[in-house]
Amino acid sequence: MHEKLEKAFNDQINKELYSEYLYMSMYAYFDRLNLQGFKNWMNVQMQEEHAHAMGMFNYLHERGGKVVLQAIEKPETDWASPVELFEHVLKHEKYVTSLINSLMDVADEVKDRAAVSFLDWYLKEQVEEEANVSKVLKTLKMVCDDKNSLYMFDKELAARVFNPPVIG
Repeated sequence: MHEKLEKAFNDQINKELYSEYLYMSMYAYFDRLNLQGFKNWMNVQMQEEHAHAMGMFNYLHERGGKVVLQAIEKPETDWASPVELFEHVLKHEKYVTSLINSLMDVADEVKDRAAVSFLDWYLKEQVEEEANVSKVLKTLKMVCDDKNSLYMFDKELAARVFNPPVIG
């Protein structure tokens, strides 16, 4: 694997692990608010981000690359409201999409078609991630001032389960 692409993959692994860490912080936030369904939603996000990082980790190994783990940045820990938190999630997922696009650009630049093919799954996943977060945010904005509706929405989010992805 081209060393520029290897470095870009290592940087992305770090960003995926940061995402897991960020969602862990959000999990703790919802735990403090006793919103168990929202907490569950974040738990599923944590697991997904971990799986994404490990998918890239394993891909580097399969291609003979060297994984170089980096320090993970400290995430935010407080938000003014669940709406503000999910606005942060949407902004973050759009940022991750831009990072995957940049990684794909490096793979194109070094003409690594296998990496381009591998990363296509991640781009499709990001479209799904952004859509899921947008739906939660829209609903949350509708119900946030009504405690009964918020309670019902929290119960709905409690039903979300982690399905390990088949990456690549």
